[in-house]
Amino acid sequence: MAATETDPFAWFAAWMADAEGREPNDPNAMTLATATAAGVPSARMVLLKGVDPAGTDPRGFVFFTNRQSRKSDELAANPHAALLFHWKSLRRQVRIEGAVAEIAASESDAYFASRPRLSRLGAWASDQSRPLSGRAVLVARVAELELRYPWGEIPRPPHWGGYRLVPARFEFWQDMPFRLHERTVFAQAGTGWEIGTLFP
Repeated sequence: MAATETDPFAWFAAWMADAEGREPNDPNAMTLATATAAGVPSARMVLLKGVDPAGTDPRGFVFFTNRQSRKSDELAANPHAALLFHWKSLRRQVRIEGAVAEIAASESDAYFASRPRLSRLGAWASDQSRPLSGRAVLVARVAELELRYPWGEIPRPPHWGGYRLVPARFEFWQDMPFRLHERTVFAQAGTGWEIGTLFP
């Protein structure tokens, strides 16, 4: 990405394209960090499922989950989060911070319909983040759902859907020799972005 580029979304698109060509496993995997209303943090890996195109308002990064999960409980109490992409093969990482909100039901419906059949059944079967007495319970639930929905469409569970993180800050980190890394920061400033660099 040219050093003169002033759009962090363009930077991200270029770096993601490199990762998709060179990172062997799940280049769209990202750490999602949330926190309770009291500020107690937690983090986990999720998959990025979309970046809104230019001209979208608001523009952001979309992921999906069970809305009865711990991450969703924390987002309901504190609707801010951080994302971290780490591409070891490229020696790069991107940090993104911003506010999070649920996406439209129509967007969640469209993505849910595109998922593999067993993934859709799993969304119904799993009480995500809640205690499980044994794996046999989960397997039995999936089997019951296969009988309930032997063919045709599987509706989206009401407790499953997407979120959009709208960035207020990006940091692009590039590994350099002798730990003299390059760190470029984009901070939201009105309708544009202030660009700066940080000591490594």
